[in-house]
Amino acid sequence: MTFTERMIGAAKLDARAYEEVEADRTATPQALAVVVLSTLAGGVGALRFGALGPSLFAGLIGALAGWIIWAAVSYMIGVYLLPEPATRADIGELLRTIGFATSPGILRIFAFVPILGRLLLLVVSIWLVMTMVVAIRQALDYESTLRAVAVCVAGWFISLVVLTVFGAMFFVSAHSLLF
Repeated sequence: MTFTERMIGAAKLDARAYEEVEADRTATPQALAVVVLSTLAGGVGALRFGALGPSLFAGLIGALAGWIIWAAVSYMIGVYLLPEPATRADIGELLRTIGFATSPGILRIFAFVPILGRLLLLVVSIWLVMTMVVAIRQALDYESTLRAVAVCVAGWFISLVVLTVFGAMFFVSAHSLLF
């Protein structure tokens, strides 16, 4: 599959696309590109709300950190706390599958459209949850989608807490340097 076909397959919840990305150790830079494209699209879509400049850069750094943290936490939960008998994974597999799972986020570029933009953001948010669950299920070789949902939710929550703490520490550090 090409890069674009992988993105479309991931967005279509195609387990085969996730399996291919999971197995292709050279696809990590592609997964990184998907995360960056999705984040930039969200930033452009937020123009209507006055968010650009430093906030776009901070959003990109946050998205990349979130991607790495979510993959690491999901790996630890999925492999050590909630494994199934067939679970065999490494952190790279989760980075690649979760990265490609952000493919629907590219549609956030249209968030600026009056009225429909907010509906689109809701639809894309739900879609992203679905792609993340499939990504985690495939990367961890789970039979159970419910187990993948549990790992996905726990991984998201823990990564959100970690990012919030680091974000607060960074803000305090940056603020103390400036004032």
